[in-house]
Amino acid sequence: MSVYWNEKTRQLKPYIPGEQPRDRKYMKLNTNENPYPPSPKVIEAIQKAANERLKLYPDPTCLELRETIAARFGFKAEEVFAGNGSDEILAFAFASCFETGDREKLLLFPDITYSFYPVYAKLWDIPFAQIPVKDDFSVDSGVYLEMISQGKSSGIIFSNPNAPTGIAITLEELRKTAAALEKHKQVLIVDEAYIAFADEKDTGTAIPLLKEFPNLLIVRTLSKEASLAGLRAGYAIGSEELIEGLCRIRDCFNSYTMDRLALEGASAAIRDAAYYKEINSRVIATRRRVASQLKALGFNVLPSQSTFLFAAPPAEKGKSGQEFFTALRERGILVRHFNKPRIADFLRISMGTDEEMDTFLSACGEIINKK
Repeated sequence: MSVYWNEKTRQLKPYIPGEQPRDRKYMKLNTNENPYPPSPKVIEAIQKAANERLKLYPDPTCLELRETIAARFGFKAEEVFAGNGSDEILAFAFASCFETGDREKLLLFPDITYSFYPVYAKLWDIPFAQIPVKDDFSVDSGVYLEMISQGKSSGIIFSNPNAPTGIAITLEELRKTAAALEKHKQVLIVDEAYIAFADEKDTGTAIPLLKEFPNLLIVRTLSKEASLAGLRAGYAIGSEELIEGLCRIRDCFNSYTMDRLALEGASAAIRDAAYYKEINSRVIATRRRVASQLKALGFNVLPSQSTFLFAAPPAEKGKSGQEFFTALRERGILVRHFNKPRIADFLRISMGTDEEMDTFLSACGEIINKK
């Protein structure tokens, strides 16, 4: 603690990202990156943009990228916001959509979800409540609807599919939640970082609901679905008034959030939907296969619709989540372990290539059968 920090800084507990080791080579299955490279058209666009025009500021409105996104999904550019990754956009959304100070009405989100949400809420001084997920780790939408009807909500954010469980919320549940919040003129944010990997027909993107609900904001990232975690590009789609709110916060903070290279690369990625549909279908196939094989090894595997699996090693083999995490790390394999109530025995396992996952599965078998 520094004597030069203000009281707010002293109280903050920052988000801790997954390990990014430098000292030795690990097989990284801990940060939910797409295992396949970005579209060649993205690389070409970035290389073309790396010219003398870098001396000039980029377009602060990100208009070309917003128009590209709008055309793909059937919206107006004014209904699209582009930013430096979805985390930045989420920070702007918390600041623009949710109230501070009123301790009677609370921002609601699950107790097991993306751990950046409580960080943002505390940063912006937004009172919040974390609603327990069910015993099967699915979101209990009925509790949220009841709290809305009782006037206890100031808004809701869902990660869908949820992180770190990978379990998706159905579109019908999202529709009911958005409708209930709209009666109170409150916002529902749906964080769709992993939606490109959902393969059940009732758990797809909530984008079609935007035509019904002006209080719905969908936030997405190109980190996972477009293999661009190193580029930092994300976008939001919603009503013009919600998008204007994001712009007001951005322009009080940093008007030039996306650089020229990111703008060109992101636009190329949005245009090359066919390429990404193919590689992401491979990730889905790998996820299904690995889930089946982990179950055969005795793991408790949650029904993921994401780029990762959330799985607990077989308790009868005497290995806790922490012990299994350590054993994998000793074999050069990184996964994510959250030492928190209810999920301490689970590991979040990002999908790598099929070859990488074969190595991972082999290591799991060795650990389980080790005397």
